[in-house]
Amino acid sequence: MSRSSPPRDAQTGLADPARPVRTVGVEEELLLVDADTMRPVPVAGAIMRNPASATGADGGMGPLLAFEVKQEQIEVVSPPRCTLGEVLATIRQGRRDADVAARQVGARAVALATGVVPLTSHLVAAPRYRRIQQEFGITMEEQLTCGLHVHVCVDSDDEGVGILDRIRPWLAVLLALSANSPFQHGVDTGFASYRYQAWSRWPSAGAYDVFGTAAAYLANRDAMLQTGVSLDAGMIYSDARLSDHAPTVETRISDVCLRAEESAALAVLIRALVCTAADEWAAGVPPDPVPAALLRLASWRASKSGLTGVLLDPRTHTPVPAADAVMTLLDHARGHFADEVEERFVADVIATLLAQGTGAARQREVLAGGGSYVDVIAAAVEETTRVVDATATRSSLPGDVRAGDGCDAGHPSEGAPHDHSDTGIR
Repeated sequence: MSRSSPPRDAQTGLADPARPVRTVGVEEELLLVDADTMRPVPVAGAIMRNPASATGADGGMGPLLAFEVKQEQIEVVSPPRCTLGEVLATIRQGRRDADVAARQVGARAVALATGVVPLTSHLVAAPRYRRIQQEFGITMEEQLTCGLHVHVCVDSDDEGVGILDRIRPWLAVLLALSANSPFQHGVDTGFASYRYQAWSRWPSAGAYDVFGTAAAYLANRDAMLQTGVSLDAGMIYSDARLSDHAPTVETRISDVCLRAEESAALAVLIRALVCTAADEWAAGVPPDPVPAALLRLASWRASKSGLTGVLLDPRTHTPVPAADAVMTLLDHARGHFADEVEERFVADVIATLLAQGTGAARQREVLAGGGSYVDVIAAAVEETTRVVDATATRSSLPGDVRAGDGCDAGHPSEGAPHDHSDTGIR
């Protein structure tokens, strides 16, 4: 069955519930810290030696744990999900599973996008990582960041590239919403997302230009690989790309979010953004030709201030209050959420972020209140697995979560069980 974007209902403006929606998969990278001192510890190998970590708590049907590039972090990979309830439940379960596994080796799993306190990180012993270490030196030595990657299924590379071309101006706003990394090595960096600054040291990272066709996208990828700078296709670290192992569009710009509810809201918002772009592509609406150089400035601005101050408007590319840019994104995606519950949930999570601040702002509040950097980590540990009642908003979720509601859950998407032996920093 086609995964094309569902047509809108004439009265509600929402996706037609009679048509299946696109599956979405989520990857969250989590920091591992000592359960007593709260300082990062290299225990990923010890966690992954436990057979339950490789198969998941439910034998491989739920989220899986995987190595990332450093021993001080772990990745949680979800299977393809359809409904908001499924997405949120899977993210919550994955965080719980990671934390339970970490507790077994005297650690905790925490949704922080950078190492808050001074540390020396340790490379996971994989041949690919060693090759990257040899080539990139201190960039790899200092690499310890945790992101949120969201995969949304597509019908073809042509559709996927059409989507990539049309979501470009909106990605910086997603970064601002997720900003959760103000501290690095015991200092306030002055950024809401310092992770994005650190990640931008990789030569292929960041904004990209319009491709136009799948053939042009693949030619660009091949030309980049022929330079020998990126060692393989997994090292093309653009803010969004076609997955190299699943039929999905993968967004990579976001920090890992402090709360599970924030990650779930971003995941289904990204799906709505992808569906909007797919409809535009199918209708022949041309993408915004804004240069990648200008998009890099938009992402820098989002990385710097998050939801505080200004962002660049995704349509005009001029400074506007951050809340205005966020509302422009919501208006753009309106009509492509799966149902009213999903749209209301996203709107309410965003309202909470605008009112209470992003993860970066909440981390800084701990410090401003007299806490230490260790206290910042301890507070984040509690937030990571805390279940917030509808994110302290007016939303409510369906009481049950049924696999397959609203889409073909068997459609291949990122997160389906596969070999995770060397998946990090890809």
